[in-house]
Amino acid sequence: MSITTQRHVATVALIGNPNTGKSTLFSGLVGVRQHVGNYPGVTVEKKTGRMEFAGQSFELIDLPGLYSIAPRSRDEMVAVDLLLGRREDVAAVDAVLLIVDASNLERNLYLVSQVLELGLPTLLALNMLDVAESHGLAIDCKRLQRHLGIPVVPIQAHRRIGFDRLMQTLAQVVAEKPCHRDTVLPQPFEEEVTRLDSVLSSEAASFDGRRLPRYLLRRLLLDMNGYLQESLFDSSIPRGREYIEAARARLTEIGCRVPGVETSARYAWVRKILEGVVAEPAERKTTASDRIDRVLTHRLWGLMVFVVVMLAMFQSVFVWARPVMKGIEIATSAAGGWVEARMAEGALRSLLVNGVIGGVGSVLAFLPQILILFGFLAVLEDCGYMARTAYLMDRLMVRVGLSGKSFIPMLSSFACAIPGIMATRVIENERHRLTTILVAPLLTCSARLPIYTLLIAAFIPAQSYFGGLLQLQGLTLAALYLLGIVAAATMALIFNRTLFRGQTPPFVMELPSYKWPSLRTVVYRMIERGWVFVRCAGTLILAVSIVVWAALYYPHHAGATPEQQQQSSLLGHMGRVIEPVVKPLGWDWRIGCSVLASIPAREIVVATMGVMYNLGENPGASSGPGAAEAFSKLRSVTWDDTGQPVFNIPVALSIMVFFALCAQCAATLAVIRRETNSWRWPAFTFAYMTILAYCGALVTYQVGMWMGRV
Repeated sequence: MSITTQRHVATVALIGNPNTGKSTLFSGLVGVRQHVGNYPGVTVEKKTGRMEFAGQSFELIDLPGLYSIAPRSRDEMVAVDLLLGRREDVAAVDAVLLIVDASNLERNLYLVSQVLELGLPTLLALNMLDVAESHGLAIDCKRLQRHLGIPVVPIQAHRRIGFDRLMQTLAQVVAEKPCHRDTVLPQPFEEEVTRLDSVLSSEAASFDGRRLPRYLLRRLLLDMNGYLQESLFDSSIPRGREYIEAARARLTEIGCRVPGVETSARYAWVRKILEGVVAEPAERKTTASDRIDRVLTHRLWGLMVFVVVMLAMFQSVFVWARPVMKGIEIATSAAGGWVEARMAEGALRSLLVNGVIGGVGSVLAFLPQILILFGFLAVLEDCGYMARTAYLMDRLMVRVGLSGKSFIPMLSSFACAIPGIMATRVIENERHRLTTILVAPLLTCSARLPIYTLLIAAFIPAQSYFGGLLQLQGLTLAALYLLGIVAAATMALIFNRTLFRGQTPPFVMELPSYKWPSLRTVVYRMIERGWVFVRCAGTLILAVSIVVWAALYYPHHAGATPEQQQQSSLLGHMGRVIEPVVKPLGWDWRIGCSVLASIPAREIVVATMGVMYNLGENPGASSGPGAAEAFSKLRSVTWDDTGQPVFNIPVALSIMVFFALCAQCAATLAVIRRETNSWRWPAFTFAYMTILAYCGALVTYQVGMWMGRV
């Protein structure tokens, strides 16, 4: 009989300030063996990955980018609970891998001082040494290691330099488990922490079945009216806040004022640690980042560059994807033809060709555009330009009652509103956080691209300007994105002057040094997000396509023409009911049915229109013979009573404006419910966005038709 022993998997938490290369290091270490989800019970993203080194397995947990682990928000509370072993869904942490920016050590070591107080085996990865050298800084890594008392390994994450030594040192730290529990806070403060521990332990044996760690006791004293108090104190300890206020009063009497004592103590420790570690030039060296920022953060030139970058992105999304989309169209058309040639006519063949192949093909047709969009966003983020856009937009955000902190979640919403809404958890001000959540779905997400691409390619002339540098179709796409931005800003201003009145807090953030983006990181993010789009949207669209096909196929009448079958079908009857409501928008009952079917997800409207108008297996293609046939069918559709064409430019613009402003995304509404812990706000979001979309589409169509008659 043989006995098999299971090898222990070491759990390592990766933590660091934003813009230190943490995500690049994580992707470089675990590669494709990573998983993204949410921590149970909260909406904070959980990213984990597996790696092997020298016979040892490691589970790496990528914590959110944080400036401190003072639990004042959901992100920070999850990070603290995980590091302290207070989360049942995650194994106890065996070691902490801290990554810091070598060019900004003083600011980064603030977080280091907090992590060391947790008493966990810790390894410091000193990243961006090349950037520090470009600033004229010389760093003595060995002396820094002696001063900190933990291993320090210099790396360049974007070039994978130093990874072998980092892994060797990490394996050694996990095996030896060296611990450091010293605090930098003054002795009188620690005495009050001990007293608070005794008082709370006698008042109530525990908060959640376990005695509070000393680190959390310190945070209770330091954080005035913080997230921690709200999450821990309840009726079980009604006098908890009284004890804390009494302790703070005693500290104030002896000149140890809270919370300022923490900042002064930690930065005094940082200055002591850095003595003899960093050699600075006699005069501050003007770096390439400084020279670039003179333009990119300028009030006028910076805004002009931002507009050019956005235009280039939209032009690329529409133009560069055409060859690949044409290939996908040919493949899906061939698949539909192969099925038709080998199956007898009937319900099953119709389901496979019009429902399954048509639905999935319409999703795959837009995959190249999704990849290009995410590729652009990944490059802008990795090179450091994304932070400049937040700084640049802060001036505009203040005018609508928000701050630059709201810009990053809103910018994320251009890819998908779901991560954008989840990113609002870093906004401490609850009023601004809720405002950002309510307006984020107005930003044009990637799910709207299929609608835009189909209608722009079919009805907007392919005119070029300035020698082909600008195209009318690309400008139309950019205008739709601009419409979402203007609508979001307008609604934010309205909400902040009505529902959420208050002052705008100051915006503070660090601007990272520019660097060449990591090709590996960019490609991985493109593949990751592209796969998520195909897996999630593809599954949903397939299901809805089958439902729409069934609603059009039944009740089935043998010998009826396609038009007669549609009118007598279940979906046809539903469309007739809502046609008086959508007719002022220039829509017939079939467009109305497509909009109804797209409530779960906006991109479903393309597959639905493909079925309703019999556009073929790939209605979303923007070029090729299949596209020309689909466009011809759309242009030939007529009203049943007048025989006049249904589609024209005002109708196409009306549909696009409606989807630019509507809340046709069940997943987004569900995330709003989770983030706000109430169905009131998703219901409010759906209601106001639907009204806004209807009014926008109405004005677009009516004005467009009036201009055509003038």
